[in-house]
Amino acid sequence: MSDFVDEHKQTKPQIRRFFINNVDNFQSLNLAKFLSQCVVGASLEEIEEGEEEENDEDEPEHLKNKEGTYQIYGTLKDNSHSKPNFVKEIIKYNTKEELYEQIMDCDVIVYDITEDEDQIEQAVWVISQLHSDIEKIDKEKPRIFILLSTVLTWARSKPADPDDLEIPFTEDDYRRRKSHPNFKEHLSAEKAVLKLGKTSKNRLITYVVAAGLSYGAGENIFHYLFKAGWHNASELPCYGDGQNIIPTIHIKDLAGVIQNIADSRPKVRYIIAVDDSKNTMEEIVKCVSRMLATGKMKTIAPEEVLLNKDVKQNHFDQLLTNIRMDGIFVKENMHIKWTAETGIVENIDHIIKEYKQTRNLFPIRLFITGPPASGKTTVVEQLCQHFKLHHIRIKDVLEEAIDKRQKYISMHEAATEEEVEEDEDEDPGKIDEYRELLEAINESKEQNSGHIEDQYVTQFFREKLLSKPCQNQGFILDGFPKTLEQAKELFASGDDDIGDEEGRLHYDKLIMPELIVCLEATDEFLRNRVMNLPEGVVTGTHNTEEGFTRRISEYRAINTDDETVLNYFDELEFHPEKIDITNDHSLRMRDTVEKIIAMIPGPRNYGPTPEEKEEMLRIETENRLKMETKEKEDRERREAEETAKRKKRLEQWAKHLEEVKREELELLEAQSAPLRNYLMKHVLPTVNQALIECLKVRPDDAVDFLAEYIFKHNPQVD
Repeated sequence: MSDFVDEHKQTKPQIRRFFINNVDNFQSLNLAKFLSQCVVGASLEEIEEGEEEENDEDEPEHLKNKEGTYQIYGTLKDNSHSKPNFVKEIIKYNTKEELYEQIMDCDVIVYDITEDEDQIEQAVWVISQLHSDIEKIDKEKPRIFILLSTVLTWARSKPADPDDLEIPFTEDDYRRRKSHPNFKEHLSAEKAVLKLGKTSKNRLITYVVAAGLSYGAGENIFHYLFKAGWHNASELPCYGDGQNIIPTIHIKDLAGVIQNIADSRPKVRYIIAVDDSKNTMEEIVKCVSRMLATGKMKTIAPEEVLLNKDVKQNHFDQLLTNIRMDGIFVKENMHIKWTAETGIVENIDHIIKEYKQTRNLFPIRLFITGPPASGKTTVVEQLCQHFKLHHIRIKDVLEEAIDKRQKYISMHEAATEEEVEEDEDEDPGKIDEYRELLEAINESKEQNSGHIEDQYVTQFFREKLLSKPCQNQGFILDGFPKTLEQAKELFASGDDDIGDEEGRLHYDKLIMPELIVCLEATDEFLRNRVMNLPEGVVTGTHNTEEGFTRRISEYRAINTDDETVLNYFDELEFHPEKIDITNDHSLRMRDTVEKIIAMIPGPRNYGPTPEEKEEMLRIETENRLKMETKEKEDRERREAEETAKRKKRLEQWAKHLEEVKREELELLEAQSAPLRNYLMKHVLPTVNQALIECLKVRPDDAVDFLAEYIFKHNPQVD
């Protein structure tokens, strides 16, 4: 341990608070996750033999919490992201000064400048401020500053021995390093950090970690390869000639290096963090392709690389680097529980598993069965579209398997000897095997009225279900297997033993459906459904009355109460879900589809592609505009109807009012006629005469004169 600080005894330090910038980026996120589970000082203990093999990644998170672990503080690149549950606190700030005040409370400060170039300036500013305030730092509690850089700062370094280019660079060569043109700022930051750490080593200790291209977890730089492979690309892209050697390191191993630095405070200030592999780009691409896709690759000219939207300029530069590096100090002086010490190629099985687990890319395996005309294919088509799964039908499987073998034979016969020798995947015995199999199938069809025997059907089905596409995304079996025996043979594990000690059958976990659904209906319901099909749909199919009668009889004969294909799954504790479809009157059995979707705990894939998202947005926008237009038209129609009704009511009211007035006038006329007649006959003659006399006489008291005149000349008075 001579390369570690000698002024402090090797006791477990009390460093607690860890600052990591941009914990929503791939590298910082995984570093924070790893370190949050590390007990302070744990890396000072020797790793016992066999301990490296332990792996607790499948253990639930809440069971992994330990006492005395590092407390992680960090920042976010995108403030809309939520705080990871293993980060104690997200530091929010408006100015660099506010950030610095909170960073000063942390014991270890890690700045990752590999993913975001904007962080270079901030990292240099922070270390400069720490250096300015170096007298404020307690000697008993020094600050550790770790700059996480990249091996691209070595990309243009000249080899120590031009005659032997296979000699790798080590930490001893760091003063001779020359960077890639696009990583000069990274190199300047490295030099600044190392320089500022020389002033007072008992107060401020600085380190630079030149990390290889990180892999593991959900992948980052190599993600485009894993994603293309998982999506069943026929060939994975290899940029350039593929002969460049890429220094790499698993993200957990890189975190282990950071942990060792924090615990041990080594005297070596510049550390190379790479695994032992010296893999070329071609080896990595072929390895990923073999595990996730077809095993094939194609070389792409560097100038075409940036046309791939999934590859950033930063990643492009790293993928084309060609440099041999050896992390001597890490291997000889650090206690690391290596996850992938021998590199990505040697540990590809574990890395693929980790990739799928991190991104929740587990295949969905379903089996939909039921009587003829129960709508199996209709339901399966919609489920496959919803979950992006592969639709497995007998006809398609048989045609694909036979066509594949026929094409292989034809291509082999047409190929020259040189082409055959150049084919690395060529198996000399495969062509004879294919010929014999096709001959056996043709003979079987002749003896069985055109039908292929179950042994060949089962062989082709297993081949299909074990294919990379079905193992990546998953599949839905449409109506096969039909019998108990077919199910036993199809899903058999291949072990010699037929069962375990408790008598349970063995089965192949890679192809066993996780959900079995049986669509149920009465024969009468199914017969009526077939009879009501349009003639154009029935023509040329077996959905005729005669064909249905034959098929339903065969189905009932092989699915009795005592023996049915569902019994096989019951024995294995995969209890089938039964759905009565007689009450499903929805379009294309959508209600049944929704019931099955509800039984599956969500999609386990990448979700819609950008093109699909754009199409979904377009359809959603069109539907919204149609809905808004319809609502507007309905509103205008209702308003017009209300206006017309209001106008009609007003007209009716005005007409009614006129009628009332006329009737009132007529009533008044009728009521006033007797009074008028009475006045004309008995009153007005006398009154008129009185008025005339009054005008002639012109008395002083006209009213008294009129009264006396009317009284005297009243015709009713004798």
